[in-house]
Amino acid sequence: MSGNKSIKQCVTYCLAQRFDINALAKLLSDSTLIRIIKGALLIENDQSWSAIFAYGAVVHWNVSTEQQLKLHQLLLNHAENPLTHIEEDNFTFALDCPSTRIIEDHIEIESSDPILIFSLSQGMAQSIKLASFETNAITTINNTSYIPKSLAESGKIKLSRHQIAKIRGQLFLTKSDIILNYDLLDTPDFFWEYPEYEAFYGITAKYLEVSQRTDVLSKKLETIHELFEMLADEQKHRHSSILEWIIIWLIAFEIGMAIVDKVF
Repeated sequence: MSGNKSIKQCVTYCLAQRFDINALAKLLSDSTLIRIIKGALLIENDQSWSAIFAYGAVVHWNVSTEQQLKLHQLLLNHAENPLTHIEEDNFTFALDCPSTRIIEDHIEIESSDPILIFSLSQGMAQSIKLASFETNAITTINNTSYIPKSLAESGKIKLSRHQIAKIRGQLFLTKSDIILNYDLLDTPDFFWEYPEYEAFYGITAKYLEVSQRTDVLSKKLETIHELFEMLADEQKHRHSSILEWIIIWLIAFEIGMAIVDKVF
């Protein structure tokens, strides 16, 4: 292929829980052509684009590795909770094709309209953020899979109250992080203003199975919730057992004192 239809690279990343879009907009606007679009930024530079989303995702279209790393450093300097495990997804694309479609991770795009590129980026950014949620949920479930097994085998959880409290805290953080951001997996508000571009978003969201994966993630959250409830019940049981023993010892002490009093 040649000219505008040459194969170019597209890469999506999830780098952090959140970016400070306002601070980034001020910094980048001094040296770069940017558009601020509904809590996101679009950087344009001669047939290359980077779409930055407030929820910690960035999509690069035809951007060199060197430029990507440079931008990532800036993004991470204005990020909340950078991820220890960075999510990444790779595609190829070509511009000025007869229509817009995705076949085997190759994106054919009908024009270099920046809003069209941004609309495609929305679905791709949601997908990579979803991948981050999936990793968190699976890691949390795998790390705590021994708990129901232990309960089934011995009827109790072989952990101290402090360890149980820590695991409950971790489960709660994973669950609340996903639930608080769950709405970003819906159709973005951007398309209320640009309904004519929603079909392009639909192409990437459908190809990357955002809706189906969101449903599966919901079931994983139910598993995490069940683990959380199981640990809460165990903590309550242990607490009530301690209270029962305290009462038993107090009664025994009182009886002992009464006997001593009678004898002496």
